[in-house]
Parts: sequence; structure tokens; C-alpha cells
Amino acid sequence: MTRTFRQGAIGALLDEYESAIASLKQVILSLPDEALTIITDPHTNDENCRSIQTILSHVVSSAFGYATSIYNLKKHPLARPAKTFHVTVAAYLEDLNQAFEFTEKVFNQFKDHELEEFDDDLKIKAGWGQVYDVEQMAEHAIVHVLRHRRQIERIKLQVLPGL
Repeated sequence: MTRTFRQGAIGALLDEYESAIASLKQVILSLPDEALTIITDPHTNDENCRSIQTILSHVVSSAFGYATSIYNLKKHPLARPAKTFHVTVAAYLEDLNQAFEFTEKVFNQFKDHELEEFDDDLKIKAGWGQVYDVEQMAEHAIVHVLRHRRQIERIKLQVLPGL
């Protein structure tokens, strides 16, 4: 199979993000829709981690949030879309596709030399207080998907065996 690689540093980030999202989609593809709303961690204090549904809604919302934060560095006044909850795996697969497509459009506004920024005043201040340049935010977005993919894989094995 021939694989096409995007060009440059932005291309590498997009390739890896697309790969991370594809791996998450592969994990959830086999889930029956009714598995989404099963409370898999009733003891967590993190509302984003109670069920596969809340995890996926968090992942999609965060993906749009990271891209929106990057986009807004160009002085765009775009608000992060509201978090939505779905009852079908197909809806989350579509959301993940849309989040990636939006991220691609955002990165079309940037050049490779704009990824790194050393002046904290010109960086993105995340909602949790951390300060990131574009490259760091993109890397965080990639790892965020991977961490939650791993979480769902563990849920499938430990809490919902056979799915």
C-alpha cells in the first residue's frame, strides 16, 4: 500500500493527528451503540470519563477547542463549539472526521515557521492554565486522542469484555 505524506512540519503534525484519530475510530467501530451510555466509571470525579459517550464527547469537543485556539491566534473571533452527546457510534465517527477537517482548514492559515513561538505573550493560554505555541498545542491534541483511545481500549477489555 502506498502512503502519501503531507509536506513539512505542519504536514507531519496533520499526518500524526489523522493517524491518532484513525486509531480511535478503529477502536470504537466495533462498539454497539448501546455500549456508549453504559456508566463504566461511576466513581470518577471527572464527568468526561463516566462512559464511552462522555469520553468521546470530550475528545471531539477538545479537538475543536484546540483547533479553535490555534485559529484564534490569527485574530479570528471564533468561539469553541458546544459539546454534544450522541447515542450512535456513527455520529461520533462523523464528528471526529469533521474535527479533523476543521483542523486541516485551520492549519492552512499557517506556515511551518509559525509553529514555534518563544514569547509567552504570543502563545495560547489553555483553559487549564498551560501556555502553548501552535506546535505544542497540536502535539497535545495528538496525545489527547491517543490517551483516550487507550482509555476506551481498557474499558472494552476490563469493563465491557467481549465488545
